[in-house]
This record gives sequence, structure tokens and C-alpha cells, in this order.
Amino acid sequence: MDSKKIKLKSLEQIELIRESAQLVSKTLGLIAKEIQPGCTSKKLDKLAEEFIRDNNAKPGFLGMYGFPNTLCVSPNNEVVHGIPNDKPFENGDIISIDCGVLKNGFYGDHAYTFEVGDVSNDVKKLLLSTKGSLYAGIREFKSGNRVGDISYAIQKFNEDNGYGVVKDLIGHGLGEDLHEKPEVPNFGKRGNGKKLVDGMVLAIEPMINLGTEKVEYLKDGWTILTADRKPSAHFEHNVAMIDGKPKLLSTFKYIYESLGIDSQEESEFL
Repeated sequence: MDSKKIKLKSLEQIELIRESAQLVSKTLGLIAKEIQPGCTSKKLDKLAEEFIRDNNAKPGFLGMYGFPNTLCVSPNNEVVHGIPNDKPFENGDIISIDCGVLKNGFYGDHAYTFEVGDVSNDVKKLLLSTKGSLYAGIREFKSGNRVGDISYAIQKFNEDNGYGVVKDLIGHGLGEDLHEKPEVPNFGKRGNGKKLVDGMVLAIEPMINLGTEKVEYLKDGWTILTADRKPSAHFEHNVAMIDGKPKLLSTFKYIYESLGIDSQEESEFL
């Protein structure tokens, strides 16, 4: 990977990415209250598309590489890229939702795994580990570090808890393109990879399985499943490096407001 291909962003460009990322955040907050037994992913997809367009933006995923919808909705053992359908959610499901927005020429792109009704303790622990590892990775996005420091932190956090870290799918740079350099794996070695510098904007996104790290691909060309069919979780934030430190561009606060959750987890990155 040629470092010259990494597009560093000005503060003005970072602000535009923040605007797109925040619209994704608000979209996820909007649909959060709908995620209950009996709801369908098709309904969420329709709500998301209408909300994004009402805010003078375009769904970032719709038509990208031929993807047919606004949201990637991946229940239970689907890791990512699930296509919305009419199957109702059931009590005990988990639903990973990934959303992208294109506004003012820049993308926002992040994800959250939601609980439907009463979820088992084993699955709750998986969600906590996956989200915890997201913040562990973000903490390493600072001056003097390298991509491998982010990757190592995410891998160690989850493997210490006994979970499978998906290696087929990775995070990435973000800007005028949805997927930019550098690639940001969720596994790696400290001190390896590209140097982290001011102006970088990353989509950091651990995808973590309750069982094996191995995945399989459905014939629809999109949906990716865990090989052992155990549940998988996915959390993603958009982060910029400003003055040598990570600054969140996306937020889960709208989700938490919808669900009545009190959280201070993002305060150190604002």
C-alpha cells in the first residue's frame, strides 16, 4: 500500500465528514425505537432512506457496488452486508445495522448491533466486548502510533474474552470515497502498518464472533455468515486525528436517547 494514496483531510473537510457521520448517527437513532419483535428490516430500510433524503443527502450504500438497499441489516449469525427483507425480528435476536450517507461530497459510515427484547447473557457479553474493543482501538489512533496498534488493541481485547476476530473483513479510511486507504484490520501487531498522522479519517469497525473467526458467503453475493452459525456483533465509528488525538465524528448518543440508555462512553473522544 502506497502511503501517497492516503488522503489527508483539512479541518474543513473533516467538518463535512462529521456532518455526514452525524446524519448516519441520527438515522440509527431514528430506527432504534422501531427495533422490536415483529418489525422487519424492510421497514427500517424504508424509514432510513426517507430520513436521509429528507436531510438533503443520499443513502451511501444504495447502488454501491450494486448493493440494493440503504441499510445493511445482519441478524444473529450474519456478520455484515445482510439484505433487508420481510422476515419479522424475534425476541432474543441481535441485529447489526450498518448505514452510509453521502452529503456535500463526503461519506459517513458507521454501525451498531441492537438487541431485540431479551437477549441471552452470552450474547450480551459478546456485544460488550465488541463495543469495548472499538474504543480500545480508537484510543490507539494517536500521533506516533501505527495502524497495527489499533488492530492489535481490538484483537487482544476480544481474544482475551474468548471471541473470534473476523479477518476477512476490515475497517478503512473515509472521505470523498466510502472506502479509502489505509486498510484497518481488526487484528495485527503493534508498530506495524502505516504511521498515524493528523488529517487521517478512519472507519474503525470490529466484527467479532461468539465462536469461530471463520465466515462463509451466501449465494446472494452479499450476506456473510459465521461458519459455525453462532452470533456475530459489529460496531463502527468514524474518527479523525486532530492535534495528535482521536476525535469522534459519529456518535451513538441518538441511539441511546431513543433507548433510554445513559452512557458517558464517548466523552473522552469529543
